[in-house]
Amino acid sequence: MEEQLDRKNLLAMKLLHYFITEKNYNPIILQGAENEIWLENMDSDYKIVRIVSNHIINEEQYNLDIFKTKHIVKKIKRKTFSFSMNVLSIFTDIDDDVKIEKNNNNIDCISIYDEKDLHKYKFVYDTFPDISKKMAFTEEGFQLFMRITSDINKKNKEDAVKIDDVFKKKVPYVTIGLIIINTIVFILMYIMNNEDYYIQKYSVWGYGIVNNGEYYRLLTGAFLHGGVSHYIVNMYSLYVLGSQIEGFLGRGKYLAVYLFSALIGSLFSIIFNTIPSVGASGAIFGILGSLLYFGYHYRVYLGSVIKSQIIPLILINLAIGFMSNGQIDNFAHIGGLVGGILMTMAVGVKYKSSKAEMINGAVVSLILTLFLFFVAFNYINYS
Repeated sequence: MEEQLDRKNLLAMKLLHYFITEKNYNPIILQGAENEIWLENMDSDYKIVRIVSNHIINEEQYNLDIFKTKHIVKKIKRKTFSFSMNVLSIFTDIDDDVKIEKNNNNIDCISIYDEKDLHKYKFVYDTFPDISKKMAFTEEGFQLFMRITSDINKKNKEDAVKIDDVFKKKVPYVTIGLIIINTIVFILMYIMNNEDYYIQKYSVWGYGIVNNGEYYRLLTGAFLHGGVSHYIVNMYSLYVLGSQIEGFLGRGKYLAVYLFSALIGSLFSIIFNTIPSVGASGAIFGILGSLLYFGYHYRVYLGSVIKSQIIPLILINLAIGFMSNGQIDNFAHIGGLVGGILMTMAVGVKYKSSKAEMINGAVVSLILTLFLFFVAFNYINYS
């Protein structure tokens, strides 16, 4: 029995070392899951990897394990906002007469006595082609356990530093600056009684932009507001939402998202509306889109927030806009939302976005901008 336990423990340690240090998987803490280790990586083909050391003696016990796995995976899918989730279950102690299935509702199962048995499963090598090579160690016995433990602890500390870097609270200087600019403009408009002048001169107005070449309106309109309540609601939303995404993305990326969202919101507005429009809400919807994109990449931490707060907030505000009888420029909101998602894709999410993903985001953002300009200047009649 002691030899058997040592074999299973050693195999589990090697598998943990590979998936954590080489493939960026993270342990999942589950209550009541004994003699099994759950690992997640939402960017991998197998989002979940299970290492099961329970002794499976018959098919009834195996089927019960599959049933429990499906139940837990459903919970993880809801939490991480995932529509599909491939799972790899690695059994290290299962009787030979138990028939296991490669695919059981997106759950692939393999049985291995040691790492050499991995060669039996081509589909594993298709996803993890270096698994055998990376599980080969020169150390043995206690030295091997110390090496594996040290490497895993080092990787966990590095990941903890990255998470702290992304989520630690930071002073939102850009958000504060944007609020100050909006406040100064608001004072000039209403305290100085210059409301009509600023709206006529700087609002998002298709005729002025297209026919008169007043392109500055595409951004200046995002710093004007149509009254006290409009100003207060937008500035409160900007502070609450902007402070979060500025901390997550960094100041430069956040400012790029804000301004691009305002631009795309304005272009949507002049294409679909004929009357002047003002307000920061297009850019604020861009922040919501950015939070949605960021939250998807960090859905292990923010999956429940996406479902319970961000998505309902977007849908409720869009619904209010559509029921406002034209008083709210909902097309600017939609444009800002799209712009926020695309620009966040272009600037990248720290520690998550690949260069290819960022290039795709930049290309799509540019194509969308050029397309909207083309439509606005060639197919809309601003008379």
